[in-house]
Amino acid sequence: MSSTDRWIEQKIEEDTSVLYLTGAWRLPHLAAIAEALGSLRLRLMQRFILDGSRLTELDTAAGFTLFHYLAAAGCTKSMVSTRGFDPLHSQLLRLVHENMTCPPAAGHSQHLGLVRRVGAAAIALAGLLKTHNAFLGAVVLDTLRLVRQPGRFRARETVSQFESVGLDAIPIVALVMFLIGVVFAYLLGVQAQRYGANIFVVEGVGLAVCRELSPLLAAVIVAGRSGAAFTAQLGTMKVQEEVDAISTLGLSPMHVLVIPRLLAIMVALPLLAFVGDVAGIAGGMLVGTWLLGISPASFIDRLHATLPVNYVVVGLAKTPVFAAFIALIACRMGLLVGRDARSVGLNTTSTVVQSIVWVIVLDALFAVMFQYLGI
Repeated sequence: MSSTDRWIEQKIEEDTSVLYLTGAWRLPHLAAIAEALGSLRLRLMQRFILDGSRLTELDTAAGFTLFHYLAAAGCTKSMVSTRGFDPLHSQLLRLVHENMTCPPAAGHSQHLGLVRRVGAAAIALAGLLKTHNAFLGAVVLDTLRLVRQPGRFRARETVSQFESVGLDAIPIVALVMFLIGVVFAYLLGVQAQRYGANIFVVEGVGLAVCRELSPLLAAVIVAGRSGAAFTAQLGTMKVQEEVDAISTLGLSPMHVLVIPRLLAIMVALPLLAFVGDVAGIAGGMLVGTWLLGISPASFIDRLHATLPVNYVVVGLAKTPVFAAFIALIACRMGLLVGRDARSVGLNTTSTVVQSIVWVIVLDALFAVMFQYLGI
């Protein structure tokens, strides 16, 4: 028996090339197996059969070597079939082949020129926007199905997400906006004192905080806090195949995972922005009382006289749109996570960056639109 026949033997049976695997295909014998495969000369056939009836042992290293040789010889998946394998060996070969068809690891980095880098970034951005648009359509369709079948709405999950996104975020939002109110009132007051216009600090703080600063900063905090959490949670579930398990149970991942988070954040962010309004004005009032000689009663009276209600409404009206974008981006990036932990980190970072950028872009669009409408 030749060294090749010891590990693999080729026979022609009815115009089909049959490869009989023989012996223990294990890592200690990998060099001999690779040599036997390298010395084997496959005839050009339309169909190949792997026969495992003579196989006693098999591990992943030997399976990888076998599939690598067949691929190098030009055998496609449709050309190769198996027979006579132990069920455990068949399952192992299937797992090896599935992992071999996964996308390869990133190779060496290539330094692109400026034009090529801009073009590659534009193509990547277009692809990302396309996936986000498709995801938005899927969420809308599933939401409409939920409206027709309200019994599928997961109220407990929505309330749990609201507690995490809204109630637990109140302290950090209030603290940040209080400090922003202090800083803004102090800087504005330093300039106003030169002209004896201390009282005008009141409307400056009120208008800036209620119309722009509080909605924008609350959205940024939620994007960094809850958006990242959504992506990390869904990404971890994707890695651990919990999302697939939900689908296997006949449930919709949109109904179970996405829509509760979307509704919770859309309800929570306006409330957080309102908390930010109060905290920011309180910070401005503290500086006005302490440094500018404006009593709390005078501050509040001036605020009532100079702060239009529509400024507060406009600020709060923007927040559900910010929240929807944050939730959709976070959930989409979570469901796009690959089967490795590195992908979770990359997508979480991408969620925070995308969410903050989109919040700023939307805020600028709202500013232009409201200015055009005279609001």
